[in-house]
Amino acid sequence: MATRQNRFGFILAGLLLGIFVAAIDNTIVATAMGTIVSDLGGLDKFVWVTSAYLVTEMAGMPIFGKLSDMYGRKRFFVLGIFLFLLGSVLCGTATNIVELSIYRAIQGVGGGALVPIAFTILFDVIPMEKRGSMSGIFGAVFGTSSLFGPLLGAYIVDHIDWRWIFYINLPLGLIALFFILFCYKESVEHSKQRIDWWGAATLVGAVVCLMFSLELGGQEYAWDSAPILSLFAAAAVLFVLFLYVETKAQEPIISYSMFRRRLFAASTVAGMFYGAGFITFAMYIPIFVQGVNGGSATNSGLILLPMTLGSVAAAQIGGFLATKMPYRNIMILSAIVFTLGTFLLSTLTPDTATWELTLYMIVAGLGVGFSFSVLGMASMHGFDARQRGSASSTMSFVRSLGMTVGLTIFGILQRNELSSKLAGAFGGASGAPGGESFGNIRESLSSEKRAAIPKDILDRIIDAMSSSITTMFLWALVPAVLALVAVLYMGKERLQLPPKGAKKQPGGRPEYGGGH
Repeated sequence: MATRQNRFGFILAGLLLGIFVAAIDNTIVATAMGTIVSDLGGLDKFVWVTSAYLVTEMAGMPIFGKLSDMYGRKRFFVLGIFLFLLGSVLCGTATNIVELSIYRAIQGVGGGALVPIAFTILFDVIPMEKRGSMSGIFGAVFGTSSLFGPLLGAYIVDHIDWRWIFYINLPLGLIALFFILFCYKESVEHSKQRIDWWGAATLVGAVVCLMFSLELGGQEYAWDSAPILSLFAAAAVLFVLFLYVETKAQEPIISYSMFRRRLFAASTVAGMFYGAGFITFAMYIPIFVQGVNGGSATNSGLILLPMTLGSVAAAQIGGFLATKMPYRNIMILSAIVFTLGTFLLSTLTPDTATWELTLYMIVAGLGVGFSFSVLGMASMHGFDARQRGSASSTMSFVRSLGMTVGLTIFGILQRNELSSKLAGAFGGASGAPGGESFGNIRESLSSEKRAAIPKDILDRIIDAMSSSITTMFLWALVPAVLALVAVLYMGKERLQLPPKGAKKQPGGRPEYGGGH
């Protein structure tokens, strides 16, 4: 018994480490991009570093999820770790921005397998009565890693070397690989099925076109330019083809039958809106602190600590409550708090006290934290082992899509508002004195440089920066409210515990029905 418990502890540690390195990667790299570009060059191509990872990660999520249902979780989780670590090593050795982009694509393929399959393995190996608490821990790790990425990235860049933002994955990933490889004994039988190659090809194509259009639009090309419009059109056509192909496939990558389940459909849609709202907090609160209040890059990362603690606490509470009440009731409370936190952040001004900002972030963190654990459980509720991988990966894919599209849309809104405010503040000019870009304005408002700016000009720039970010937070109320609408349709299901006195299976798990 002790041996089994120890083995379970190693499996859990391996899964948590896998989620941590995959979830933290994008935010930690974004923090270091300025230093990377100054070292490697290729300013005109730096957008590909992010795009390459996101494209391969998002495209791989539903594909790996389906393959894990067909051929087993372990082999694809191990493959995901191996590719992620291989990509990390190669990224650390990159000598130019093109090489780095190619290596990031390899990393992204691995990342696309780690998170959804880790949550699926969790449901496979954990007894029903412990799924709530364990999902809370997984959700807490996911939330913490996403919010701590900028802080860790800033520290590594300032005190070590940017290449270590990739090398740091190696010890953590190797430990995870060892634990899963030697401690996880997969016992569930998986049936061999025909691979949906046409579905995979059209899905990957649609994601590639969509991601490149969002990454390049407004930066490399104008939004109404022929390349961007062509990419959007290609994404739409390929997505329609994907939907058609999936109706004909014997074993589709994303099964429409899953969306006929009310709980799965509502949870997945809610996850998309939570992702779109959450990413605005994680990316723009540090910008507000640095650009408006004059904090350093490291301090702007530390300022997210209250939100991190709030989300971690909520993820744990959500996992516990899932055994006590329906998923919908928990998520209604979550969505209300999420909406309240978003509204409070939209009231920020340059005069807002630090304690007020801290309070607002705690509220926002509490609101979003429930989604990290509860929506993951709800999305897999009632599915048997042959479908859990697809269910989990579809949820991860849709949430990531919501984060990417949300960040792009809200970024456009913020930049347009900033340009408009600066034009009004400086007599119709298109920007601040000197024609500075948004990035340069943010950098010029750091605590080290703002003293050199005349007070009247500084005040106008700060007001424009503050107003643009709070207006963007006000727009973020749209996905928050839509998340509330979605969770209202989740139904009355809850995590069902096995009856007392149920017989135990050889693996120590109780025998009962309920979608196991």
